[in-house]
Amino acid sequence: MSAIIDHLTAFKTGKIARTHAMPGGFYTDPTVLDLEKEKLFRREWICIGHADEVKAPGDYFTTELVGEPLLVLRSGAGEVKVFSNVCRHRGNIVAEGRGRRNLHVCAYHAWSYDRDGHLARAPLMEKSPAFDAAACSLPRIRTAIWQKFIFVNLDGEAGPLEERLAPLEPQVRNYHNELRHLYFQREEIWATNWKCLSENFMEGYHLDATHPQTLKPVTPTGLCEYVEGNGWFTAYRAHYTPEAEQRRPFHPDMTLQEQRFSYLFSVLPSFVVTYMPHLTVYLCLRPVDVDHVAIRWGIAGHDETIPDELLAAHVKFADDFNAEDRVKLETLQKGLKSRFYQPGPLAADDWEGTIRDFYDYMARMLTA
Repeated sequence: MSAIIDHLTAFKTGKIARTHAMPGGFYTDPTVLDLEKEKLFRREWICIGHADEVKAPGDYFTTELVGEPLLVLRSGAGEVKVFSNVCRHRGNIVAEGRGRRNLHVCAYHAWSYDRDGHLARAPLMEKSPAFDAAACSLPRIRTAIWQKFIFVNLDGEAGPLEERLAPLEPQVRNYHNELRHLYFQREEIWATNWKCLSENFMEGYHLDATHPQTLKPVTPTGLCEYVEGNGWFTAYRAHYTPEAEQRRPFHPDMTLQEQRFSYLFSVLPSFVVTYMPHLTVYLCLRPVDVDHVAIRWGIAGHDETIPDELLAAHVKFADDFNAEDRVKLETLQKGLKSRFYQPGPLAADDWEGTIRDFYDYMARMLTA
């Protein structure tokens, strides 16, 4: 790992020019991932899902983040809350899967927790002199809802998410993602490093070669436009070809220019999303190990409901271009382990400027 940290330090201080890709160990060294878990995933704002996954009071889903089991739910007052999904008795998992419940009961000893994480029942514990029900609530995880996306900060010390993303707000305001409804959500695991997928989503250089039938006809590489970020996000516009059919429906606030491109951005380190005029496609990324990434992805749009056949078409389109990316990224993970791999030069900013932004962020955070 020391060689990678030395490389990132030199990158941050300008001793290495921002012209080339990262060494293979950046993506393949397990000790680098250990550092990322500690300095990024336990300390930064990480997106774990969409607020519409818990639309009604009592709705919940479970997930994990770098080994921390999490319970995400909608409280009785309608607030999205995230708790540690670990029983306060002897540490078993409280809830599993997803659904709707007023009480979550640990199956080990039947300790029960309400929709606000408070201990509601603990059988026979009144005979224990050490028992204090008020001290046995599930630990609440610091949470922020931004544009309907659920972010958590495990250590509770990160700067306010809204302040970090304030410069992004005017660029995405007219899409009105806060009014879009979640149509579809799925979880997958791909055999690649989490950073490889994050970088892939955020650069347009691969669009022509990797997606000749799916994305190139509408958003070719040559029409990509880099958008300057602020160190907490990076972005680019994927402009549509003149002959591309207009994507509908879109919010009436959208300008004529906004109607003719997709806006792709990353809330660093691991949330990537594209706002199209008519749809949102997002990916919440979590490392499984150095060679695998867990993906919670979904599709949202303006209509509250859409016909089944239209939803099937949207999902198929996403599945098609995701499958094309997955093939390339899983072979990329193998290539990055080669002793003969040497980092090559990056393309101009319109095509790989977002990669430079990602490297800047990683160098800043991992060498702090």
